[in-house]
Order: sequence, then structure tokens, then C-alpha cells
Amino acid sequence: MLRFLFKNNSIPKRIASSFAIVILVGSFLLNLPISQLATSKASYFDHLFTTVSMVCVTGLSTQPVAETYNTFGQVICMILMQIGGLGLMSIIAFFLYDSGKKMSLVNKLALQDSLNRDDGQDFKSYLRTIFKYTILIEGIAAIVLSYRFIPMLGVGKGIFTAIFFAISAFCNAGFDNLGSNSLIDYATDPLLSIVIAALIILGGIGFAVWFDVKNSISCYRRSLQNKYHKSFYQRLHYHTKVVILLTIGILVAGTFLTLITEWSNPDTIGNLNFGEKLLVSFFQTVTMRTAGFASIDYTKANPSTLLLYCIQMFIGGSPGGTAGGVKTTTVLVVLLFIRSEIYEKKSINFRHHTISYEMARKSLMIFIIFTVLTLSSVFLLSITDPQAPLLYTLFETISAMCTVGVTANLTPTLSMFGQIIIMLLMFIGRIGPLTVLLSFSNRNKQSSPIKYAKAPLLIG
Repeated sequence: MLRFLFKNNSIPKRIASSFAIVILVGSFLLNLPISQLATSKASYFDHLFTTVSMVCVTGLSTQPVAETYNTFGQVICMILMQIGGLGLMSIIAFFLYDSGKKMSLVNKLALQDSLNRDDGQDFKSYLRTIFKYTILIEGIAAIVLSYRFIPMLGVGKGIFTAIFFAISAFCNAGFDNLGSNSLIDYATDPLLSIVIAALIILGGIGFAVWFDVKNSISCYRRSLQNKYHKSFYQRLHYHTKVVILLTIGILVAGTFLTLITEWSNPDTIGNLNFGEKLLVSFFQTVTMRTAGFASIDYTKANPSTLLLYCIQMFIGGSPGGTAGGVKTTTVLVVLLFIRSEIYEKKSINFRHHTISYEMARKSLMIFIIFTVLTLSSVFLLSITDPQAPLLYTLFETISAMCTVGVTANLTPTLSMFGQIIIMLLMFIGRIGPLTVLLSFSNRNKQSSPIKYAKAPLLIG
């Protein structure tokens, strides 16, 4: 399998192939009778859809997990979500390093690209840190969640459910094994809401931020004896500071706006007290960072709220983590680029740093591709499923492409062609539109030496 995965020199093709292999194997395993309940009504297409959603850590499904898969099947589901969150190439590389084997330069570059790192230094330590903290965070969360699920479901099922939720939340997958209502029945439960929200944030903030925070804490502790030592915040990298700032800003703004738009809606948070309203609004803002858990019924939310959630889903999480979307830093760079062009500035500056035009150009390209894909997919779905409300179609499209997984109960009702579109969007959203496009391109083609006259084209 490794030779098949790494035989092509194209890095984007290696990344796309790794996810495709997991999807094919996973759908075959879930389709086995030993993975399903006797009452399961799922077809192979349903298993394929679920596998794509799990590997792409989205959360959309045509059949509920609790009504389709037995314990063995749900274990397969957890493995698929874990692989989807960390990436097959990261897992393979970890075991290769752990066994003392070396990776070729091309494979390192592929791994670097899949992890969204700007350098290939100290991969061994980086991967070990990722896996160590993933197991640690998911383990602690599972223990805490057990205090809620064991009294509800019993010891065995309670522990299993706690582990399932810990993996699903940390990987921003959004799947649950309780039923078809997600967390709507537990919307005002502070323990579940806060723990799952914390897992979503930690998973979506990016591995690079973890690594930097870990190193900064270590350096800060060693320098405490120094009279003029730097503070913990000063030791953080520029990227980490920006990501933390953006994350806090989006969470605060999203919570406040949800409170405003849904305050008087009796079908969502209108009948709750202030503390419960704040909790549900905060959780919804967090889950829109590509997590996929729902604590309200989106079919009963106000149109303004759904539009707000579309924007939040489109932005997504931060680079190098388990979250999807355009990414917070990408949106920031696009906005900064627009500002610099409006004010005719010669450079793009933010927080005493200059952002390169190459980075701005790449960010703008990603933003445009996501926008074009969104509009094109909404158009296609309006043809395949004309009975679906346009706002719900937009909501479902962005949810799929940005690997969020929240739904206005539209996905199970879509036609097969509509569901195929959703699957393609989930796949493209997980590995990245640029990676998909580059996997089909031929970079070896020589550029034409012919130079043409400048086009006398009017714009604006």
C-alpha cells in the first residue's frame, strides 16, 4: 500500500490518494454484516457516504450511526475519524520514524504539505508531540465525559460513548452515537457543552500552535531564574499570537450575534434563562468552526442566524489542525490585502509584521476557489433537488465543503446525485481545493516562450 501511495512524484496526488484509500477500505469494512445492526437499512452507498464524511471529519450522514452500526462498526467509525483528523500520511510517517526507518525527501515534502508546515525540520519530534497530546487530550476528555454517560447508559456503554465523543469532537468530526438528534436533548448540559467545546477548539486551533505553546512554556520555565526573562506571551510565535487573537475574536463575536438573532426565538433559545442562552450560543459558535455537533434545530432557527452560521462555517478553523473551511488566517490576509489596495499601500502590514504578496495571492486564490465552488454547488443542487429551500441548500453546501457537518435535515432527503455532490465537496474541503486542482495538473509542462501584447481590457 505504501508503494501505491507514494509511487507518484506529485505531492498533491499523494495527499489525495491517501484519503481515497482510507475511504475505500473504510466503506468496505462498514458494509460488512459484522459491522451493522440487524435492523440496519443502510446500503453500500450509505456506508460510502458515511465513510467519506468520517474520513473528511465532516459529520453529515444519510443514516444515524446509532441506528446503523454495532459496537464493532462504531469502533471502525472511531478509527476512520481519527485517521481523518490526523491524516493517513502523518500516521504512516509516525510509525516509520518510530521503527527507525527514514523517509525520502519527496515523502517528507508531502507530509509537510499535508500538515501545513512551512519547514521540514524535526518531523520526528513534531509527530510524537501531535500523537502524544492527541491521546492525552482525548483520554482526559473521555474520563470527564464518562461522569455524564455512565449514569445515563451504564458502565460499559457509558465509557464507550465517552471515548466516541472525545475522538469525534477533537477531530472536529461531529458524529455521535446517541441517536439522530445530535446534542439537542443536552443543549443546556454544562459538562457536555464545555468539554466538547474545549475539544473542538483544541483540535481546530492547529498543531503548530500546540507545538509553539509547548515549547514556549518549557523555555519560560527554564528562564524564570533570569531577571530579564521574556514573558510567556512574548515567546510565542507570530502565527500563534494571530491564531489565538482570531479565535477569541470569532468566538466572542459569534456568541454575541447568536444571542441577538435568536434571543426571542422560542424554538431555539427563546425559552431559556440567560445563562443557558449564553451556553447554547457559545456552543453553537464553537461547533460552527467545523465541528458538526448541533444543540439546536437549524430548521427552526431564524434565516439571519443561518446566514451568520454560513459565514462562520466558511471561515472555519486554523491551519494545520483538524478543522476545515477557508481558515482564519486566510480570511485575515485577504481582508488585509483588500485594505492595502483600497488605501494604495505599498506593503501589507499587520501587528508590526509585513505579509508577502505571494502569501496574499495564495490566500486570495483559496478564497476565490471556495467561493466559486460554493456558488457552483448551490446551482447544481438547485437543479438536482429543486424542492430544497435555497437557504438550506446554501447551508448544506458550505457545511459539506468546509467539513462542518451541521445540517438543516437536508442531506438524507437529497437525491443520489445531490448526495454525490455533497460527498465530492467533503473530499475537496478536507484535502484542500488547491491540492485537488494540483493533483490533476501537470507541473512538468514547459511554459511557452511566446510573449503576447498587453490586453487593452477595461475592468471595474
